[in-house]
Amino acid sequence: MDFLDERMSLPIQGVSIDWDKIDGGSYLRGIEAIKGLDYLSFNNKITIFVGENGSGKSTMLEAIAVNYGFNPEGGTKNYSFSTYDSHSELCDAIKLSRGIRKPKWGYFLRAESFYNVASAEVEYSKWGGVPQQYHEKSHGESFLKLVQNNFQGQGIYLLDEPEAALSPQRQLTLLLEIVNCAKEDSQFIMVTHSPILLGIPGAEILSFDDGQIHPIDYEDTDSYQITKMFIENKEQLLKRLLSDEDKEDF
Repeated sequence: MDFLDERMSLPIQGVSIDWDKIDGGSYLRGIEAIKGLDYLSFNNKITIFVGENGSGKSTMLEAIAVNYGFNPEGGTKNYSFSTYDSHSELCDAIKLSRGIRKPKWGYFLRAESFYNVASAEVEYSKWGGVPQQYHEKSHGESFLKLVQNNFQGQGIYLLDEPEAALSPQRQLTLLLEIVNCAKEDSQFIMVTHSPILLGIPGAEILSFDDGQIHPIDYEDTDSYQITKMFIENKEQLLKRLLSDEDKEDF
């Protein structure tokens, strides 16, 4: 399959923004990486958003998920519940460019509202299906169980900081699940700070830093650079950070 055929097969090929649908005083107009954006293209089965806190990456992922038909707090497209309505108006101002292939399954996984999704699953299981009992497992175990229950070929998966509940070893397990699922023609769009997940082979990494969304090499991401610096220079770095001259009273 050549590049053009592969891109055409992606469930989501890109996203455009109609700024006329966004209020003039909206905070969205103050997010540097988003405010000048007209169109964002996806060219790979695995796309990763990276950037500093507040750079707009989760806001963009959430808007894509809600516009596509997922519940704002996460779950499959069959989930319909609301614990706290906090998603932005961006979901109503974007238009998704869709590929020729319709996915067979999908999931929106977000770390911050996973507890709410697990609670909703308990209620939904009363109406049929096998209860997964996510609340009876550790956070990391339930996270990984959910992934293994829902990831399959020819799907669309939107992941917001999935590393939050996972140990480094379990992040490697998740990496393998993502790669294997992508090989079976699934598309992933993911937000992460994890230097492990950022290292997924062949993934396109898009940085939301420096005022615009742009491709970035793995080794140039802050997550990689800072982790590498800490591991290789731990003593010197900690000494500088914790020096009497700079440290604050605890």
